[in-house]
Amino acid sequence: MQKRLIVSFRLIAVLLIIAMALPVQAVPQAIAANGPLINEFSASTTGTDVEYVEIFGTPNTDYSAYTVLEIEGDTTGAGVVDEVISVGTTDADGFWMGDLPANALENGTITLLLVENFTGNFSDDLDTDNDGAFDVTPWDAVVDAVAVNDGGAGDITYGVPSLGPNYDGVSSFAPGGASRIPDGSDTDAATDWVRNDFDLAGIPGFAGTPVVGEALNTPGAINELFVPPPEICGDEFTPVYTIQGSGLASPLDGSVVSTEGVVVGDFQDGKDGFFIQDATGDGDASTSDGIFVFYTGTDISVGDLVRVRGTVDEFFGLTEITGVSAVVVCSTGNSVAPTSLSLPVASLDDFEPYEGMLVTLPQTLYISEFFNFDRFGEIVLTTERQFQATATYEPGSPEAAQLALANSLSRITLDDGRGSSNPDPAIHPNGNVFGGNVFGLLDNLFRGGDTVQNVTGALDYNFGLYKIQPTQGADYTNANPRTDQPDDVGGNLKVASFNVLNYFTTIDDSGPICGPLQDQDCRGADTAEEFTRQRDKIIAALAAIDADVVGLIEIENHPGDVPTADLVDGLNMAMGADTYEYIATGAIGTDAIRQALIYKPAAVSLVGDFAVLDDPSFTDPLGYGEEKSRPALAQTFIDNNSGGIFTVVVNHLKSKGSSCGAGDDDPEAGSCNLTRTLGAQALVDWLATDPTGSGDDDFLIIGDLNAYDKEDPIGALLTGGYSDLLLQFVGEDAYSYVFDGQLGYLDHALASPDLMDEVTGATVWHINADEPDI
Repeated sequence: MQKRLIVSFRLIAVLLIIAMALPVQAVPQAIAANGPLINEFSASTTGTDVEYVEIFGTPNTDYSAYTVLEIEGDTTGAGVVDEVISVGTTDADGFWMGDLPANALENGTITLLLVENFTGNFSDDLDTDNDGAFDVTPWDAVVDAVAVNDGGAGDITYGVPSLGPNYDGVSSFAPGGASRIPDGSDTDAATDWVRNDFDLAGIPGFAGTPVVGEALNTPGAINELFVPPPEICGDEFTPVYTIQGSGLASPLDGSVVSTEGVVVGDFQDGKDGFFIQDATGDGDASTSDGIFVFYTGTDISVGDLVRVRGTVDEFFGLTEITGVSAVVVCSTGNSVAPTSLSLPVASLDDFEPYEGMLVTLPQTLYISEFFNFDRFGEIVLTTERQFQATATYEPGSPEAAQLALANSLSRITLDDGRGSSNPDPAIHPNGNVFGGNVFGLLDNLFRGGDTVQNVTGALDYNFGLYKIQPTQGADYTNANPRTDQPDDVGGNLKVASFNVLNYFTTIDDSGPICGPLQDQDCRGADTAEEFTRQRDKIIAALAAIDADVVGLIEIENHPGDVPTADLVDGLNMAMGADTYEYIATGAIGTDAIRQALIYKPAAVSLVGDFAVLDDPSFTDPLGYGEEKSRPALAQTFIDNNSGGIFTVVVNHLKSKGSSCGAGDDDPEAGSCNLTRTLGAQALVDWLATDPTGSGDDDFLIIGDLNAYDKEDPIGALLTGGYSDLLLQFVGEDAYSYVFDGQLGYLDHALASPDLMDEVTGATVWHINADEPDI
């Protein structure tokens, strides 16, 4: 399972049109009516801080009655006067500028107040109880204010506006300095202020790195928005391969560049950007010729040669151009041939030289993982169907480690060119809509094990994975069609294990009303419609399996057997009256789910009462004080035709999903491996006592044991004399579960020695694990 919980902010230069439309500021003539204003300030810059405060007012006016105060806003020391700046006389343009030494102003949360007739002192605490209101006001009036809040917990500002991180949509950082644009604009709103370039653009001797939406540093002069120079096709530019460089990160990270390339993938509607590629490249296999441009709203098409200006950025490992200030179409109708790649790779870093480029994988690849298909439109492709390392080799063995590594090097993710969650419609890897409805039936589907060829698109990188963003549909082959029923297993009596995936007749819409005491959260359908859909599918599947005894896993642990009875009623409606009966057990254990047994009374009859293994040696062998594994349910049956007696015990051991702690969790076999292992040993010991009093040694262990067949819990059952029926009859490639694109079986059937001679076959019907849950 994957993604996607990184929380981050990527910022689009939405101020482009506004910034370019504003004229250079003219000096206002009516400022004197409002008195002087703080017009520009700089508190924090790159390198050694260049700091100043600028006042704007009536030209050639003495403002010595006014003082600029810096008020501390960080939680510790809030309200303290940290700087006192006496104002002087404005020049002929109305500006007075006070130069300050480096570090005179704080780099954190501060408020700048312009006050009249200040009578206090440096280091005075004006907010003694730190409640955000001044307790002492040693002045006649506050004439103007502006604050910076860096987002620290509990920080306080004492004036408006307050300029916080990303207040303007330009940067996720609070501004180090800002300018009123136009000069003297005063609505007490943050929109009066434009952040200054942090890298000191505008200060003599500093080139800076201004982007659209920022102002130049102009102490003592008219404030000025940054307006990028016009981009002219063919002018000198930085080639894409130079931006990418030969390493994992760009050597130009943070630099403003102009570059040119052919559009090879336009994903502005889905991924907020497009990919460009240098059509000729530099011939260096270690440098990529392509790059992602994080920008939307430009009218471009694949094949356009474009010139782009923006800032190089490493966004969680993806080299991209962001903060885009210009996109110019130089020509149209160009083409770039995709570069052929193949799997496996020697190292995942082998993809880096192709990041951002148009690539194709001509080879046959298997659809192996689709857990994120419905949510993110992603499919994992592999060179062959991959198996879990611990389903093939002993955990901790060199062979298991080698297989895990080989699996990781033989896969790539096919995305859908969209960054949204739950995209509608879903897109099939062949490029068409997935599941289009024809005559009431879904078509254009795929299953795990189906294949694709000629996967083509831009090579992207996000959330720690290289991904293909498709520019055309792949060639698809239905190589693993669903069968109408399970394979024939022979014999004259069939036993099945079936996970009903949280079958709850109690609708999950009313809080904690489920479980044995009806005080736990429900886990099933949220609506009656959803429940009906689930019920219909399960009944159809069970009817096709047509087993004589069925062990059910993940059914609601209802005190009155209501869910089991409901399922049997549905089966009997579909298959004929009295086809199935259920064993009424009531609630078992403490979890919201349990196991159940249903059977065909025409084929088998009950022998004695059911038995439950709920001893802590099985459910909580390490003494955590709560059930980890659900209690096991056993029942003895007699074959109505042959008179043969056998006992079925259905299980659901603790999952790998949540940690049990050190000594229990295993780095390869997953969480709670020791709990499952000790539980398996306790199960063997329990069955040896003949818990149902059958007097017969034919025992069949079925259910979800949450362990792959080479892991310790299964080893404990094999040591106890039981035989793995899937390994025996299907072989090493048996599977009932797909996790992270790798196959294995957590669902088991194991026979005691006496029963083994009577088993004719075993199989898995792949109607779930091989199919997207959409």
